[in-house]
This record gives sequence, structure tokens and C-alpha cells, in this order.
Amino acid sequence: MRLGAELRGNAELEVTGVKGIEEAGPTEVTFVANPKYGGLARKTRAAAVLVEPEFPEIEAATLRLKNPYLAFSRTLGIFYQPPVYAPGIHPTAVIDPTAVIGTGAHIGAYVVIGPGVKLGDHATLLPHVVLYPGVEAGSYFFAHAHAVVRENCVLGDHVTLENGVIIGADGFGFAKNEQGHWEKIPQSGPVRLGNRVDVQANACIDRATVGATEIGDGTKVDNLVQIGHGSHVGENTLICGQVGLAGSSVVGNNAILAGQSAVAGHCALGDGVILTAQSGVSHDVPAGKMVSGSPAFDNRVWLRAVTIFQRLPELLKRLDKVEKKLAAQEGTADADGSKE
Repeated sequence: MRLGAELRGNAELEVTGVKGIEEAGPTEVTFVANPKYGGLARKTRAAAVLVEPEFPEIEAATLRLKNPYLAFSRTLGIFYQPPVYAPGIHPTAVIDPTAVIGTGAHIGAYVVIGPGVKLGDHATLLPHVVLYPGVEAGSYFFAHAHAVVRENCVLGDHVTLENGVIIGADGFGFAKNEQGHWEKIPQSGPVRLGNRVDVQANACIDRATVGATEIGDGTKVDNLVQIGHGSHVGENTLICGQVGLAGSSVVGNNAILAGQSAVAGHCALGDGVILTAQSGVSHDVPAGKMVSGSPAFDNRVWLRAVTIFQRLPELLKRLDKVEKKLAAQEGTADADGSKE
């Protein structure tokens, strides 16, 4: 089998597609990667369920392997094929004569490619993509409609930019002059993306004041993320939706920054750090730590603190009763003392 799974159940069933566990029908495959969905697996109408090797037997056929979620992703790739864009250049594209474009490129309608641009083989640029002067991108670069890469930015192989991505816009740098007005600081450094970097829709990665803003190999950047100027992000890190990194942030390898978390400028997060959703970091975080809250602190302590926070109204009532009782006792004692 293409997934390398152990099949238990009817091997003659015809499979025509892939769906979620509650929607899958008798010709479709689904998966269970989270134990809380085990009950749904026993009720599913699916032809087969991708599960871990030790998953209990169920009525549906099971395909057993170590990583059901990854297998589900690969199964989707078997049944769903994205559009294929044939090599060629649309007549409305504007390409500077000094640009170098590799073999097999697809250049869509109204694409603009500036002077000195270098594209590797098999690039795909969909309508209205703009590459400013001096951009370099490796093989299999894929830019969806309205993505923009600013001057002198460098992108590795297999980089994907979703719709509306801006790579290399000016960093947010201003200094007050003698008149008390904010004066723009030139943003001279490019953005450098490693290999296999994916940047999702409407995310912005700013260019640096000096040096470069760098994103390591295999890192994934979600929708509406803001990465400030001069930041450095390591390899295979996940930066989820609406995360904000202020200028000169440093994030290590294999970190996870969950949705709407934020990092203050010049802070460093070590390898494997996890910021849970909506965490705000204003200090360095050592490697391997999980932090929560704003300001963020150790996740285990935060969980206990949140539990206490939810009980505050009840605790306040109890404290009020204790204070009233103590006040009554003190009043009685005072009255007894005055009788003496």
C-alpha cells in the first residue's frame, strides 16, 4: 500500500475520497489522531480509518501506522490534485530585460519582474505578483496572486507565498528629529527566506534596518503574521495566525508560537519553546520552555493561576464572611472588656 499501513478489515472496499470522521461515507477514508475522537471512530460510516497501531478494534476497517495525521495528509494528496500551471509567459506580464528566469517557469497575467531579478527553475508566478529589483528566488518558487517581494530579498528553493504576502516591506523604524517630528529610518537590509518556507495569506515579513531579517529552512508562517525588522527565526518553527514579532526578535529551531502570541523587541526564544495562544513575551525564554499568559510565565504555574482566578468571586465571598465573623468576635470581646 502507498501509505505503508497495516490493514485490518475488508480489503475489497473501494475508496473514492477523504473526509472528516463525522462526514465520511462508505467509500471514504478518515482518520483519528486525537484520543478524544475514539468514540466517533466506533460510529463512523467511513470505509476505513487511519489510526495508531494500538488503537482498539472497531467495525470499520483500520489502516494502522505511527502517524495517522501525516498519513491523512498524504492520502489527501492522492485524491486531490491542485491546478497545474503550464510553462509560459502571459503577454501582459512585464519583465525587465535584465531579469534571469529559469526553465519551466509559469508567469501569469500582469506579473511585474524588475531589473536584476533571478528566478530558479520551475517558478510559478500567478497574476499580479510583483518582484522588485534584485530579488533572487530558488527552484520551485510559487507565488500566489498579489504576493509582493521587495528589493534584494533572497528566497530559497521550494518557497511558497500565499495571496497578499509582503516580503521585505520597510521595517517600522522612526527617530524624532530636532523639530520633534518622526523621521523615517532607512531600511537597508533584505529579507532572507530559507528552503521550504511557506508564508500564508497576508503575512508580512519586514526588511531590516541593517543586516537582514532571516527565516530558517522549513519554517511555516501563518495568515496575518507580522515579523518585525531584523528578526531571526530558526528552522522548522511554526508561527501561527496573528502572531507578532517586534523588531530584532530571535526565535530558535522547532519552536511553536500559537495564535495571537507576541514577542517584544530584542527578546530571544530558545529552541523548542512553545508560546500558547495569546501569550505576551517581554523577556528571554530558555530552550524547551512552554509559557502562557501576558506577561507570559511557566505554563504549569499559569494553569494553576487561571484555576484560582476563576474561583476569585467565591473566595472573595468566603473572605468577606470570615472578616465579618472576626469583626463580630472582636466586637463581643470589646463589649466584654468594657463590662469588666
